[in-house]
Amino acid sequence: MLKLSQYGVEINGQVRRVYVHVQALIQNDLRIVPTPPEDRVDTRLYQMFFVWFTVNANILQFSAGSVGPVVYGLGMRESLLTILVTDILSSAIPAYLAVFGPKLGTRAMVLSRFSWGYYGAAIPSILNVISMEGYLILNCILGGQTLASVSDHLSPTLGIVIIALVSFAITFCGYKVVHLYEMVCWIPNIITFIVMLAVGGKNLINTPLSTGDAASASSILSFGAVVAASVISWSTVTPDYGVYHDSKDLALLIHAREAKRLDGQLIGHLMGAAFAAGAPSVPSWSEGLSNGSSIGGLIGATLSPCGNFGKFLTVLLALTVPSPSSVTMYTTCTSFMTISRLFAKIPRILLAMASTAVLIPVAIVGANSFYATAVDVLNMIGYWMAPYSAIILAEHWFYRKITFGAYNVKNWDNPRRLPLGAAAIFVFLASFGIIVPCMSQVWYTGPIAKAGTGDIGMVTSFIFAMLVYPALRTLEGVITTRWRGVDS
Repeated sequence: MLKLSQYGVEINGQVRRVYVHVQALIQNDLRIVPTPPEDRVDTRLYQMFFVWFTVNANILQFSAGSVGPVVYGLGMRESLLTILVTDILSSAIPAYLAVFGPKLGTRAMVLSRFSWGYYGAAIPSILNVISMEGYLILNCILGGQTLASVSDHLSPTLGIVIIALVSFAITFCGYKVVHLYEMVCWIPNIITFIVMLAVGGKNLINTPLSTGDAASASSILSFGAVVAASVISWSTVTPDYGVYHDSKDLALLIHAREAKRLDGQLIGHLMGAAFAAGAPSVPSWSEGLSNGSSIGGLIGATLSPCGNFGKFLTVLLALTVPSPSSVTMYTTCTSFMTISRLFAKIPRILLAMASTAVLIPVAIVGANSFYATAVDVLNMIGYWMAPYSAIILAEHWFYRKITFGAYNVKNWDNPRRLPLGAAAIFVFLASFGIIVPCMSQVWYTGPIAKAGTGDIGMVTSFIFAMLVYPALRTLEGVITTRWRGVDS
């Protein structure tokens, strides 16, 4: 007996899933509809571990770590200690939120509806689209510069185009191919980092631990904010890549995920800080860094003693940049679909094409001032994502009582069965009253930051949202229940 079903073909009473990519592209609603429990059966949790290890152990995190010495003038010691403390504290947030994917089957922006409401969730969805596009731009700049460092005949512009198109191709293939790609993509990165340490280790040993001037608290805290932003920005991505996985052994899943994320982040951040701190004392490294505008040049200069093998490793490192880019582009598409039902009808392939068309010209322009672009992008992401994460966590911890069964997932697309979202929107907007006076940017420094605190906008807004949201959410729940008789 042959019978068509929603997910495949039923033959003799047995469901055999036929994954046809073209069909998946047409049925776009399956990209944001929560995955039902009967389909969350994938027990290969190691897939998720490798995804987050791979996307963090790469040159994007290398560049974030290098911001301390290059932008804030910190020495190796101050940079490494700041990274160590910041990574340990901030990695817990995206690691914890990643568990919502297997437990509820919801992607991050769909999950937002259970605190922000159906219409209110459009706010973080729009911000996430913009933020992920910013991340894609940084990734493509880095990949393009790294490719260009191996040959005078290859310009950074052409390198950017190549990286963008490879990222698009992987995103086109979808969820399963992304997982397969991330399973192996970390290998050349780790090999390259090991060779860099072997070749450049003697120069790192001779690098002064401090710049000679006492590092200011303002510089350390501002650098810490950049590092934290590079970590917390994954909070809106991690749930998306576990929606088909089994949710058993929850505690083990959280700790293992955090360990893998932390390993990858620390490798990239610490490597970036160490080699950037050593660049001023090594002429070839300093020339490759090009006055702080080319991370790819620094990596190429470090590997240059290896000759053609060094160039080969540099190319491999550049071609693994799509590992975070493809993950980011996929989430960009699903976030856009979550804004409204109208956008959910747009084929994902068209959204990925639009994303690629936007990021290539912007990346080409931004490549001329990479660090200014990177710091601005990371801080802007951190400013909104800190209170956003606090709202999602406070909803779960205080209002849902850490009970996943308290989420009525079947109401994910029913505005009348979801919260109003007034508490989340008010707290989010009010948090910027804390962020603005605490922010420190080239183009604006708030009065509190001017007093010597550095950029503490992320920290203060996170604390503010975590303290204020539970009370307002409880009040909203009471009002909603009396008015509509339900509050999901």
